[in-house]
Amino acid sequence: MSGTESARRPGVSDSDTARRRGELRIYLGAAPGVGKTYAMLGEAHRRRERGTDVVAAVVETHGRARTAAQIGDLEVIPPKIIEYRGTSMGELDVDAVLRRRPALVLVDELAHTNTPGSRNEKRWQDVEEVLAAGIDVLSTLNVQHLESLNDVVHQITGVVQQETVPDEVVRAATQVELVDITPEALRRRLSHGNVYTAEKVDAALSNYFRRGNLTALRELALLWVADQVDAALAKYRAENAITATWEARERVVVAVTGGPESETLIRRASRIASKASAELMVVHVVRGDGLVGVSAPEMGKVRKLASSIGATLHSVVGDDVPATLLDFARSANATQLVLGTSRRSRWARILDQGIGATVVQQSGGIDVHMVTHGETAPPRRWLPTGSRPRRAVSWIAAVLVPSLAALVMAAVNSLWDVGGQNALFFIVVLLVALLGGVAPAALSALISGLLLNYYFTPPVHSFTIAEPDNFITTVVLLVIAVAVAVLVDEAAKRTREARRASQEAELLALFAGSVLRGADLSALLAKVCETYGQRAVSVVHRSDGVISAVGETPPRTLDEADTVCEAGDGEYALALCGPEVAARDRRVLTAVANQAVGLIRQEQLAAQASEARALAEADRLRRALLSAVSHDLRTPLAAVKAAVSSLRSDDVEFSPEDTAELLATVEESTDQLTNLVGNLLDSSRLAAGVVRPTLRPVYLDEVVHRALVGVVAGTAWGAGPAARDRVRVDVGAHAVLADSGLLERVVANLVDNALRYAPDTVVRIAAAAVKDRVLITVADSGPGIPRGAEEQMFDAFQRLGDRDTSTGVGLGLSVVRGFVEAMGGTVTATDTPGGGLTMVVDLEGIGKAD
Repeated sequence: MSGTESARRPGVSDSDTARRRGELRIYLGAAPGVGKTYAMLGEAHRRRERGTDVVAAVVETHGRARTAAQIGDLEVIPPKIIEYRGTSMGELDVDAVLRRRPALVLVDELAHTNTPGSRNEKRWQDVEEVLAAGIDVLSTLNVQHLESLNDVVHQITGVVQQETVPDEVVRAATQVELVDITPEALRRRLSHGNVYTAEKVDAALSNYFRRGNLTALRELALLWVADQVDAALAKYRAENAITATWEARERVVVAVTGGPESETLIRRASRIASKASAELMVVHVVRGDGLVGVSAPEMGKVRKLASSIGATLHSVVGDDVPATLLDFARSANATQLVLGTSRRSRWARILDQGIGATVVQQSGGIDVHMVTHGETAPPRRWLPTGSRPRRAVSWIAAVLVPSLAALVMAAVNSLWDVGGQNALFFIVVLLVALLGGVAPAALSALISGLLLNYYFTPPVHSFTIAEPDNFITTVVLLVIAVAVAVLVDEAAKRTREARRASQEAELLALFAGSVLRGADLSALLAKVCETYGQRAVSVVHRSDGVISAVGETPPRTLDEADTVCEAGDGEYALALCGPEVAARDRRVLTAVANQAVGLIRQEQLAAQASEARALAEADRLRRALLSAVSHDLRTPLAAVKAAVSSLRSDDVEFSPEDTAELLATVEESTDQLTNLVGNLLDSSRLAAGVVRPTLRPVYLDEVVHRALVGVVAGTAWGAGPAARDRVRVDVGAHAVLADSGLLERVVANLVDNALRYAPDTVVRIAAAAVKDRVLITVADSGPGIPRGAEEQMFDAFQRLGDRDTSTGVGLGLSVVRGFVEAMGGTVTATDTPGGGLTMVVDLEGIGKAD
């Protein structure tokens, strides 16, 4: 046994294998017949030649000789046979695979729905078990079976796919290989009989395999795979800390302020992106750059425009706008950056080169487009108030400016008197004080007083103060400098507070707007992750652990997080992994954490409300059922009791004719009870969601005649043959994709309903093909139904125009709709021309690829 294991995985112990999760490789195709199974078998043979232990668990050849021959001498695990409704079906034997424990197993058709009674509902769930056991899997999938593309494929082909696989399952695969073939080549394969049998080729070519359908499906497959490759590239760049732009795919980032010029910039960037078939991303940098931030209505216009042109809107936090823009562009692997620049004067550009010039200088490999516009931006301060560079300038100015003033006065000393000299130094002190900082201003006043006393007041070249006025001048300089500097610092402090308040207000509006627009908890956390440049964000409950998380390797506990913000009275916490969040941003994050808690509790309340509605509905149905069946059960039971009691009575001797009539009454009443119980059971199955049809090609002629046998045998409205004579059948040779048993019940209930409510009229059953659908009609010439009641008649316990409960509990049509929808079809009611009611059942016809 150990030798077998060593041969399977050389150098890997049993314990290592048990801990290791298997790798999934998927062969993805645009349509059936492109060669997915053939490619999978080819890879299996290559792996076996390299010494890998390979077995085939499920290989669907669909009768294709070349595919069957490709299996060759591969070891095959027999399928598990499951009996369902008298039919034997073979499914993946998960237990046998786990017992055999190969290194690699082949499991075809990942989207397959297992036969009821199987270990799991879907084959991809079986594959998950195999992977969890450390066994590698090769599988196949068509693009139409991806859950996210199901509606798109329906629009293109007109076919509703009943079997889908969650995109997350496919994205988690280690490899997704596209098996590509041109539409023309695939159609040739069909024509040569390499995909379907000869009798199905013409129908396939004129329906599902039309050239336009195949081209669209191929494009879907290529785009989906390209997105997965792009996501893998982004993950690789993040894991290896790569910030340089790789021009693997064109991406255009446009920076907006939310002002009037934003729409111009977005439209210009959209044209640039469309020419290069590039993805367009709109980014807004949130900063406190002034007393008033961007209003919610202005950002609403930007968001609406971005959505209308297919762009994505992103908001990030940063005080250094050029650096923040470039960081975002590099993290998104953008190749082009679009910025706006107003038409400013030359002097304005000399004094302030602007954000655009800085971005161009630091952009590196990113192409920068400067788009001019007529809007005038508010002037930027030379340096941020209270910043470290500004403080350094204040200290330098405190020394240099008085010295330069002294040199100027020395050069023109003959033109100045003492009053002029004092005035100049007053101006010098004021200029330094306006830069901010009490200490630099005091130093400037002290240096100015000393220079004035040493060089320009007697005794010259001496620090001796001979006149009291000179001392007073120095003191006044000092007082003015300190007073002005204090005022400037206070104004700067209030400005910084206003900026922070503006930034907080804008961020709170951003997150609150996301919630108001219907963002769920995951979307809110993703917004936090993007805005603050975090790797991952989680909402953690103190007792229950992680409630929701986004990003790569999100923190599972608070100890794993770099930043923690508590919320919900300490019951919940927002855990962030990434750069440390500044203290000024924690208030915003705390508010966001409370919003997240609100969403969690909202979901909990919604779940409770849903349960309450379900209980209320169940209670309503229970009361309606008790009310409805009270008469329906008593009437046939009373008839049976009366008939049986009469037959057993010794007081009256019945003739053979009377005896036959009493026995017929017993039989009819029993049939009524049987139909009632059958509909009640079907209704309960539908309500419990346990109806899982097995869809196969079904010929209508067979199903309709089986249904009529049951209806005629159980009818209580006259003799059986008489009821049969009222039914006309003309369904031709049509066939549908349906569950034979369910469809038989549908037809039986519809015919039974027509015979019951349209006495003495002919009931016509017909079928017609419309494109790839088949319409089954059951029409009568009875009284029909009131206009506007077409939907109401399908509700449970509805008997339109009949309130005495003497004609059944009204479950027949409710069961019909439930069964038809379970088979992927629809049922509607319409008027019969000339009077009466026509029921139309719409199901998928056969002859198409599924």
